[in-house]
Amino acid sequence: MHKEIDLKKIETQQKQCETQKICSVGGQALMEGIMMLGPHGMCQVVRDPQGKMVIETKPVELLTRKHKLLGLPVIRGVVSLIDSLKRGMKALFDSAEIAMTEEEKAEEAAKQSKFDKWIDKKLGDKAMDFFMGVSLVLALCLSVGLFVFLPLLVSGLVLPEDTASIYKNLVEGLTRMVIFFGYMVSIVVMKDIRRVYMYHGAEHKTISCYEKGLPLTVENVRGCSKHHPRCGTAFLFVVVFISILVNSIVPRFGSAEIANGVLRMLANLGLRFLLLPIVAGIAYEFNRLVGKYDNWFTRILRAPGMGMQRFTTKEPDDSMIEVAIVALGKALSFEGIEVDISAYEPKPEDPEETSAEETAPEIQEAEAQ
Repeated sequence: MHKEIDLKKIETQQKQCETQKICSVGGQALMEGIMMLGPHGMCQVVRDPQGKMVIETKPVELLTRKHKLLGLPVIRGVVSLIDSLKRGMKALFDSAEIAMTEEEKAEEAAKQSKFDKWIDKKLGDKAMDFFMGVSLVLALCLSVGLFVFLPLLVSGLVLPEDTASIYKNLVEGLTRMVIFFGYMVSIVVMKDIRRVYMYHGAEHKTISCYEKGLPLTVENVRGCSKHHPRCGTAFLFVVVFISILVNSIVPRFGSAEIANGVLRMLANLGLRFLLLPIVAGIAYEFNRLVGKYDNWFTRILRAPGMGMQRFTTKEPDDSMIEVAIVALGKALSFEGIEVDISAYEPKPEDPEETSAEETAPEIQEAEAQ
């Protein structure tokens, strides 16, 4: 059994922590696990229903390093975001499958529709890629509908048609902000999501511990902050905020330009699609800047994103910290950095450790998630 979390002790220890260096490895919380990614390799660690660690490691090659054009400012942010969505979805699928009990797998199989069974029969091992692709498309459609179309619709309904574009754009941005915060706060009550947020906290704490130059032990990690300036979730907040600024100065099609209401809505929606890459690229550069430097100015700039992590990170238990330590240690080994994780690394006879070094390399800019 792991020790009960002592919040007062953790808070005292956190006040003593001061970042000393920037880790080249970033991470992502999964279902009962964590993925750590560096410029040259990644490690995914997930606990199975028996509590054993299932480990996968493989090298990576970054498109932003391979092609100079894709590594240019702003462009690299768009490339990283797209790949992050793709690889993050795959990691979540993998972790969910590993964390499922046999009973849950049997129940899931029993619920399969005829179409699902037909896809499994026709595609075989590639069926998971198909379902992952469908899920990614649906997730993107939901995101666009919730954070782009709905705010645009609300701003057009609550204000008169002859209202200046800047005011409509500001109402649209504020609506997007309210929806975003409402969504982030509402999903905390879900049990599975709460555990993901606990792993998110473990990921941040472990990276912070390494950046402080402390040995990666559960005790040291526990005393570090669960908030991190380069958090990928905070990046989403920055995207929303920058979209408000960008859209506020971009002209909006009105009835004078397009008389038909439906066509006008589609034109304004299309304009926002065109702006999305620019917004994402700027947000990425902003996160890199405020995460790279630590002074009063950058602390002010990253304060909203850090504050949002109160909702998206929770204090982890020791078993989650152990997972984060192993994942970070193995990811760092691809960078030629060896850290002692022997106390937490599973024995060969316990879990299965898989290596995917022959797999086609994944592509992603390493940033803390």
